[in-house]
Amino acid sequence: MTVENQIQETIGANDVVLFMKGTKAMPNCGFSSKVVGIMNYLDIDYTTVNILDSDEMRQGLKDYSDWPTFPQLYVKGEFVGGCDIVVEMALSGELDDLFESNDVTYNKDAAGKLREANQ
Repeated sequence: MTVENQIQETIGANDVVLFMKGTKAMPNCGFSSKVVGIMNYLDIDYTTVNILDSDEMRQGLKDYSDWPTFPQLYVKGEFVGGCDIVVEMALSGELDDLFESNDVTYNKDAAGKLREANQ
């Protein structure tokens, strides 16, 4: 199976996937940690893939998404973006809209509190 097939299989089998450095329990960079924090705070059911486990997967994702950095968030098979984009979307309410339009369950009260705390 090619790396591209592995990526497609992973994002096809899971509603929300975060390709990141490290794991949910132990992110290995600040950017990955920030996105994990948002996802956990919003109580999202998501899958992570540690791109540090495979140089081939890390490069394959860069080629697949045409995005050079990590983390990379996918919702319902579509690339959303990296840390800065996810943070911006969380603070603007766009992430709520994305989850709602894709029938992804999240904690709406937490999303509102996140925005309130960052105004």
